Amino acid sequence: MTTHRFLQLDVFAPCPGTGNPLGVVFDADGLPAARMQALAAWLNLSETVFFLKPDAPGADYHIRIFTPSSELPFAGHPSVGAAWAAVRCGLATPRDGALLQQCAAGLLPVRVGGAADALHVELASPPARQRDTAPGAVPPALLALAAAGHVPELWDNGPRWWLLPLRDAAAVRGLQPDMAALRDWTNATGATGVAVFADEAGAGHARVVRAFCPGDAVSVPEDPVTGSANALIGAWLHRRGALPGGGDGYVASQGREVGRDGQVQVRVDAQGTAWIGGQVQCVIDGSVNW
Repeated sequence: MTTHRFLQLDVFAPCPGTGNPLGVVFDADGLPAARMQALAAWLNLSETVFFLKPDAPGADYHIRIFTPSSELPFAGHPSVGAAWAAVRCGLATPRDGALLQQCAAGLLPVRVGGAADALHVELASPPARQRDTAPGAVPPALLALAAAGHVPELWDNGPRWWLLPLRDAAAVRGLQPDMAALRDWTNATGATGVAVFADEAGAGHARVVRAFCPGDAVSVPEDPVTGSANALIGAWLHRRGALPGGGDGYVASQGREVGRDGQVQVRVDAQGTAWIGGQVQCVIDGSVNW
């Protein structure tokens, strides 16, 4: 058993309790993968990141990402939270505001700005790819709410999400999906889950998003705030020239339906890379014996 510094962060959170929780374990080089997995299972957070010494050329820090049941190559809120922790805890110093994160998905660029007590972090998602996969048996009740002319599309940036725009924000906010039907559909098509979205002219945001993954091994019926899905939605919009306001970025609201109020900043650059960012709150700062 060894003692490691431990943080629990709230990511994409304007204030504590409004985002997606993340466990952060430092100095994890001596922990075998099986022990990392066991700790992530015991913590029972949607994801836990473990900091290792970087060994890829140019990397400023290195993380591994675990759910309670498996390791992920990439996930959005763990990556944004890890970048915040790396800077705030002195593991990495930005060069002209830039860092490189090493993870199983490769080297991901990070941009950091703001004061030490109000860091703004944004991270480049792995490339967004649309998969040529037939949507299969989409739950009819969900398909009935789709925006005119749209069917689900499977997109991948590590996690694989079915993306479906709904007819309006009220349809997204009021959706009460059949979780068993979503589970069967996503399991049958090898998807992490389904993300629905619509324009919404709200206070401080331009889009509303909800993400469901009842078939995932973590079994989170509705994820509070989802970085990977929001990055894919940004890429989906960019491909159609449909980013809100005609610009390159916007803020998405996610989580109110499960008692949160997360905000994800989404930006798509000239090369088509989707960047996700937001505020991070430190809720617990201590140690873990494992």
